[in-house]
Amino acid sequence: MAAVRPPTGVRDAPRRSVACCSGRQTRPKAAVPWGLLAVQADVQQSPCRVAPARRDQGVQQRLLDDLALGRAAADQRVDAERAAPLAEERALALVEGEVRANELLDLRLHAERQFGSAVHSAVVGRPVTFVGVESDEDNQYAQDRLRLSLETAGFEQVAFEYEPVAAAYHYESTLDHDELILIGDFGGGTSDFSLVRVGPNSDSRGVLGNEGLPLAGDAFDARIVRRLVSPALGSGSQLDSSGKLLPAPGWVYFKLERWHHLSFLKSRETINMLKSVLAQALEPEKIRALLHLIQHDLGYKLHRAVQQVKIALSQADTGLFLFQDADVQLEIEVHRAEFEEWIAEELASIEQSVTALLSKTGVDAKDVNRVFLTGGSSFVPSVRHIFETRFGSEKIRTGDEFTSVARGLALRGAHLHV
Repeated sequence: MAAVRPPTGVRDAPRRSVACCSGRQTRPKAAVPWGLLAVQADVQQSPCRVAPARRDQGVQQRLLDDLALGRAAADQRVDAERAAPLAEERALALVEGEVRANELLDLRLHAERQFGSAVHSAVVGRPVTFVGVESDEDNQYAQDRLRLSLETAGFEQVAFEYEPVAAAYHYESTLDHDELILIGDFGGGTSDFSLVRVGPNSDSRGVLGNEGLPLAGDAFDARIVRRLVSPALGSGSQLDSSGKLLPAPGWVYFKLERWHHLSFLKSRETINMLKSVLAQALEPEKIRALLHLIQHDLGYKLHRAVQQVKIALSQADTGLFLFQDADVQLEIEVHRAEFEEWIAEELASIEQSVTALLSKTGVDAKDVNRVFLTGGSSFVPSVRHIFETRFGSEKIRTGDEFTSVARGLALRGAHLHV
């Protein structure tokens, strides 16, 4: 990555840094010059599809067009059943982008107050492949959109780094010898892998290759919602329409699989439709619970409960899904073997991505010295099993699963030429 130089007048500022990861701030081992801010951005939640007819437009104009669309969609609460999927994804993504700029501004100002010096530069982590991209151009567009949010927040100089490579910098700081390592970074929406030579010998250091796919923790959560939660809220149930049995509308339950899509269901048309379904439902208590969930914007609370049962299944063979709000109470036991069956397709994709990385770099698994796994989904036993089977359990290393990327970004900043 090209060197990033400090803004004029900041070169002699005190060496300060802050690393941001999963809402926590941690002080990295190495100081970072000129008030540089290391940020692990939560970019996985932002779908980045680009309409083919618009790819000849400039990035700035596309961003402005999308922002206008996003605001309009949010203001009008577009009915999720009728809205074009692409327009809805863009609406969500751009509204999130505007919110992200405000959050980054708050973070920058907080860092300046904490350290007493200006912060105008950032090293930002990004996935190898953003969620929803279909081409390299889409990947670049997603990064440009993230850069615009950072610039809006007052960051004048921005450098990007792949998140698994950042984790490699963190792991390297613990070494006194050279190693060839495979980094597996499992975020909320992406799984990213890098093969990197690390160690104190600068002549041998370098990134051999990267690979990524747009699925990870959120995809696992979606499977739990589909197979465990949605049936308890009426998915697959029937209604009696003038003596004719009809299924409950399935598209509603698809929206439940992503908590930040739930607000799109809170439209007058959708609520009235579900009230009509309730009047005809053969299992009305389930539809009533679904209505309560939508009307009270409980998507985030629901997915927190989903994450809790996922965590429980990483620690034991059985877990209890528990959700309670007012008169709605869901209490369902689930077994790890069931969960692993539900996510079998995602596990296969992760394994294929690792195979692709080894193949394109020409590296044999036996030549990899260590495998460093980081991110929340690295705790899932079936995910770890993929790497234990391929590389051997003795090579697996973990640690600082929720901070290693942010710490690595800060270390990357310390090595920038100024």
